[in-house]
Amino acid sequence: MVEMAMGQPDADDLHPELVCGGHQAVNLAAEGENVWQFNCASCHGLAGEGGIGPALNSQQFLQAATDEQARTLIAVGIPGSQMSAYSLDHGGPLTSEQIRSVVAFLRSWEPEAPDRPDWRAMIDG
Repeated sequence: MVEMAMGQPDADDLHPELVCGGHQAVNLAAEGENVWQFNCASCHGLAGEGGIGPALNSQQFLQAATDEQARTLIAVGIPGSQMSAYSLDHGGPLTSEQIRSVVAFLRSWEPEAPDRPDWRAMIDG
């Protein structure tokens, strides 16, 4: 309640995929892992550790980005970078549900996410 009074979002606002029920969230994250392996791992690493793209398994990224922000980045990409749009609506290969699943998979890293202040640094890029 104090957080709401102070205008800070509670955990449900930051991670709505995880509120829909534990079993459902686990299934969504498992689907997201498959989507990740085929579409994201080549740039961000199999475990999100980074490479051509930034490390998305870091505490810094996971705590700063809301689910909506992560979905938007995946859907529309980042102009002027190698991160292209992945949403079908923007010429990419993924449905909205697949993008939601990738975000659920990213959230599955959160409990053990490493402290990576350099998460934006790209190993090969």
